[in-house]
Amino acid sequence: MRKNLKMTIMAVVFVMMSVVSPRLLAHCQIPCGIYDDQARFSSMLEDVRTIDKSMRQIKSLGQMEAPNWNQLVRWIHNKEVHAEKLAETITYYFMPQRIKLPDAVDEAGRHKYVKEITLLHEILLNSMKAKQTIDLKYCTRLLELIQQFRKSYLGEESP
Repeated sequence: MRKNLKMTIMAVVFVMMSVVSPRLLAHCQIPCGIYDDQARFSSMLEDVRTIDKSMRQIKSLGQMEAPNWNQLVRWIHNKEVHAEKLAETITYYFMPQRIKLPDAVDEAGRHKYVKEITLLHEILLNSMKAKQTIDLKYCTRLLELIQQFRKSYLGEESP
């Protein structure tokens, strides 16, 4: 009986979150020319740290004898929002606006383009996995990928 109640509550929570989850846009889609790449990197790293903390809280609350369901739902929602925000920064900011397709004759530019698009795709995939699970390995991988992308994109060492 208790197991069925838990499963029912979790199913209701996920349905509610998918219906009411707000769509966050990382940047406008008009050619405004106002870009702050450093702010985007800081925001992405903050999103991953928030996802990590949310996963830890979900695990902790889920192991309690009498979980606080309200807090559990809030941490699950928080994890979902930040994973989505990370994905939208990649999808709406970097991929269409900041990563430019190089000329066909620019071999070095093509190599960099493929490397960066591949890193961004991996970030998207790991963001999706972070939404689907509470496995902290996805947060570790996200941090690694963001640092690799930052180094390639900015051409400098990460702070």
